[in-house]
Amino acid sequence: MNLSFWKFIEVGGVALWVIIGLSVLAVAVACERLAALWSFMSRARTLADTVRRCLFRGAVAEGRAACERSKSPLADVFLVGFERHGRSSRDALEAAVDRERQRITLDMKVRLWILGTIGATAPFIGLYGTVVGIMNAFRSISERGGGGFTVVSQGISEALITTAAGIAVAVEAVIFYNFFNQRLSRFAVEMKLLVDEFLEALREVPHDAEAKDGARQAS
Repeated sequence: MNLSFWKFIEVGGVALWVIIGLSVLAVAVACERLAALWSFMSRARTLADTVRRCLFRGAVAEGRAACERSKSPLADVFLVGFERHGRSSRDALEAAVDRERQRITLDMKVRLWILGTIGATAPFIGLYGTVVGIMNAFRSISERGGGGFTVVSQGISEALITTAAGIAVAVEAVIFYNFFNQRLSRFAVEMKLLVDEFLEALREVPHDAEAKDGARQAS
């Protein structure tokens, strides 16, 4: 089995090595995104619930402190709202919060383009390797001055491994890409709902509530 594998590697040449590298890269990107998004929404929901409870009690400073302690990216969105509360108009506050939310959404999609690119290009790299292998096989016929298809049939069938490998890696990358794309689309909708609920709760807090809350905690 090992001999066959290394034989295919030798026949596939550079193209097969590139395909193997793309497969490793696709798995690495998938693992990195999985680690980055692990429990992303659970942390965001926990933070949103904590901040809403604080705002309903008028404890603005406590809600802001919870955001500063949190490791959830949603905390950065809420902190923009706390920073603008009482200093900007309602439209300006909502626009600033929405910009930060969109920035977080874009950060979640980082490196997904790599999976899409691998899914699109891997089959062509495999086809290139196969074409090169077939060209070499027929060149052997011309150099020997004959021999027919039976001489090169085994070499051609082995060269086709690059096309098979390219398709397999493309399927792998597309599955990863679609999985994360669907998951991130759901995260984006859920995060927008959490931000809207935060803005509604923040609008109900008087502008001077933060100062009063800070004075109460200081005393």
